[in-house]
Amino acid sequence: MNKSVEPSYSRADFGEDFVWGVATAAFQIEGAANTDGRGRSIWDTFCTKEEAIADGSNGDVACDHYNRLEQDLDHIADLGVNAYRFSVSWSRVRPSGDGPWNEKGFDFYDRLIAGLEQRGIQAHLTLFHWDLPQALDDRGGWLDEKVLDCFVEYAQEVTRRFGHRLASICTFNEPWVISILGYEKGVFAPGVQDRAVAMQVAHNILVAHGRAVRAIRATSPSLSTGIVLNMSPIYAASEDPADTEKAKIDDGLIVRWYMDAICFGRYPVDVLSYLGKDEPAVNAGDMSVISEPIDFIGVNYYTRNFASTGNPWDVSSTGNQVTDMGWEVYPDGLCELLCRLHADYNVCKLMVTENGAAFKDEVIDGFVNDLERQSYIQNHIAATLDARRRGVPVDGYFVWSLLDNFEWASGYEKRFGIIHVDYETLERTPKASSLWLTKYLTGAI
Repeated sequence: MNKSVEPSYSRADFGEDFVWGVATAAFQIEGAANTDGRGRSIWDTFCTKEEAIADGSNGDVACDHYNRLEQDLDHIADLGVNAYRFSVSWSRVRPSGDGPWNEKGFDFYDRLIAGLEQRGIQAHLTLFHWDLPQALDDRGGWLDEKVLDCFVEYAQEVTRRFGHRLASICTFNEPWVISILGYEKGVFAPGVQDRAVAMQVAHNILVAHGRAVRAIRATSPSLSTGIVLNMSPIYAASEDPADTEKAKIDDGLIVRWYMDAICFGRYPVDVLSYLGKDEPAVNAGDMSVISEPIDFIGVNYYTRNFASTGNPWDVSSTGNQVTDMGWEVYPDGLCELLCRLHADYNVCKLMVTENGAAFKDEVIDGFVNDLERQSYIQNHIAATLDARRRGVPVDGYFVWSLLDNFEWASGYEKRFGIIHVDYETLERTPKASSLWLTKYLTGAI
């Protein structure tokens, strides 16, 4: 499925109600870091740490989306999609994480949603895409029970203001990344390296999720509410029993830890045993809160993974294409993952909330002929359709990302966008992948 060929499917094969969208995150595109009362987030702080960001950059300007909103909304409309997934910057609407609300911050998101409404595009809002207000981190971050209270207040206020205008709301984007990369590996903000802390954060975030779901329901009962998880199939790198066991544990840490808790109200026993003294403290009633019923699970899929107890798995060993992130291109893994989630958890609705690829784009005569990314998207749409035809209730597909942007610890070195951004002039140029997507969604091919 890695070769670029014209797809044998059309938009109509997905049905009239299927959601087609593009996705972004606030810190990665908005810029305007010191504008209209925005407070600092942990990512603003992390960017000041020596060697934390590959190119030494930050999100102060990013794509300047805050000041180029109408232009970017026009680009979204030109794509032919019917949905846009974006996140709210908590520190833009409540600079210290608690205390007074910032009306200028809310005005921006009001204009964003209004612009989508004017263009006939659904608004899919994410409450938290990694940018915790720095003031809350100073108080203990996700280890502090009062910070969970603040998140619930934030969720309720955003829902009160905008819930009736949204197609969906998601509490957290990728809790695994927040906890493991941010608190165990230390390669993402806030840069902590402590497994016990990471697992407690993972648990506390799920508690905050469940409590926020209840607050959202109380405020806007009919609003479609869910959470977004990054997940991948994980295979043993060899037939060695040790690799088989590691693959099971890795799957437990990235898939079952979150899905078992959300769907069944329990953590996997084998993972708890593996964690030992690093197992998180769980209060009475926590698991009931975490498993509060939701309307959908968002699935962020980019590649599959292999588990090895010996030498690291060679990503090029399969002969498949490898992206600029060093990730194998493996569309079949998306169908496999969706089918597994349906079979094991019987989720009422799944949505592919992120899917895309970074490649070394080359601008030639003002155009980016990114056929590798175009092929990637085509083949993963095909994998999504395959899952639907197998009875999986997957009802949406969002391309990551609308724009080239600040790619976290990679800075501006990695480009995922279907629209090119010149970081010196901030000029936007649709790439070949975006032009193909428009033709596909408008029935021109």
